[in-house]
Amino acid sequence: MAQQTGHAGELLDLLRSGGPLSRIDVIDRTGLSRSTVNQRLAALERAGLIREIGGAESSGGRPSTRFDFNAGRAKVLAADIGAMGFTLAVCDLAGEPIEHASYDVEVWSGPETVLAMVQEGFDALADPEEVWAVAIGVPGPVEFDAHRVVNPPIMTGWDGFDIAAAFEGRYRGPVVVENDVNARAVAEARRSGLRNLIALKLGTGIGAGLVFNGQIVRGDRGAAGDIGHTRSGHPDPEPRPCRCGNLDCLETYAAGWALVRRLADLGRDVHRTSDVATLVAQGDMEAVRLVRAAGRTIGEGVASLVSILNPRLIALSGQLAECGEVLMSGIRERVYQQTLPLATRDLQIVRSELGELAGVSGLALIAIDTLLVPDSLDRILAAA
Repeated sequence: MAQQTGHAGELLDLLRSGGPLSRIDVIDRTGLSRSTVNQRLAALERAGLIREIGGAESSGGRPSTRFDFNAGRAKVLAADIGAMGFTLAVCDLAGEPIEHASYDVEVWSGPETVLAMVQEGFDALADPEEVWAVAIGVPGPVEFDAHRVVNPPIMTGWDGFDIAAAFEGRYRGPVVVENDVNARAVAEARRSGLRNLIALKLGTGIGAGLVFNGQIVRGDRGAAGDIGHTRSGHPDPEPRPCRCGNLDCLETYAAGWALVRRLADLGRDVHRTSDVATLVAQGDMEAVRLVRAAGRTIGEGVASLVSILNPRLIALSGQLAECGEVLMSGIRERVYQQTLPLATRDLQIVRSELGELAGVSGLALIAIDTLLVPDSLDRILAAA
């Protein structure tokens, strides 16, 4: 058992992850004295962060009171911004969406346009006085502590923009900015209980969110997991330019935008990644051929991550993932061909079961973790 400092946040974390618990349960699990536990529980209860529920079963005498995390105490707003639109949600303190809405807008319309739409949507979802934290997810590398995207390939006009500043004056809690696929990885990890996994988002672009040892792997500058802009292992004789400015990136062979371009050149009426998935579902042979080849290309990029990081799960989401086994069979083929048996012995490669709200849920969880760190939690307890 990790050494306990006695901070109220440790008891709150215990109730968030393992509640409901009695006083005796908390004492046994933390090793803290009865008086310290009583003081911390009382402070958390005054702040409304925990609540008493029915007594635990007892072999004799009066049942002991149990305490549970009060997820309904406050609200968290989350915006999952993608290439062609965004999803908004108001969530409780467990990261569960209460209400949500979706909007269409191209991310390259610029931060002022997109974030103004986000704020308008937030206003329709929740009263700012009820909101304790805000989280914004974007499809590009994020310098987490600075709340900024850094050299995002598809986010024209966003480089270095202070996203958090657009919301901080309206809400009293923290505003966090995170890569959209990292948020999905957090949601997958919390829901599955796994500590080592990759969330692979396959849509207009390609990105990977990495959670290992239970923590997001962001890298030094927020660029970890950006496999869409690694070089394809089998480039064509004629180099393919990527939107990032390089040649023969994996995205130029396997991303939604590249598949749309190639199918349009073949005379298909396609405009976005969802149209590619529709053609595959209809059995269009060219679409099936290109998507199957894209799966193999993606699998080659993922195989390197599997060999280096040894995940337990790879969960696929995004509009291209709607192509199902046509895509996934190619990914599995290359991963199992190009990695050692030990790395894939227990590996699962599956479509995510979390649905379209995985992003906003993961964003809310990241914001809540930021909200309930000791310094921030101390302010909440002092106000109570």
